[in-house]
Amino acid sequence: MYKDKTLVCKDCGQEFTFTASEQEFYAEKNFTNEPQRCKACRMARKGHSGGARQMYDAVCAECGQPCKVPFEPRTDRPVYCSDCFRNKQ
Repeated sequence: MYKDKTLVCKDCGQEFTFTASEQEFYAEKNFTNEPQRCKACRMARKGHSGGARQMYDAVCAECGQPCKVPFEPRTDRPVYCSDCFRNKQ
């Protein structure tokens, strides 16, 4: 069976516990590598800071309607509202 392991985060250097249940989950998913980062560093790396995502105002290049996008629009690239973007795919 699995036992809790103490690992060291490669980003912050803090120790964290790789629990027996997490090890079992990794085995079920056929993951061969142990986690290298603690939960806080994994979340930060994925961009989950816990706060709301910053949205920017834009005008859709297709329909001309105002919209909000999760990135800062640039003048050299068109921006589409979610409906027009979905229709383009």
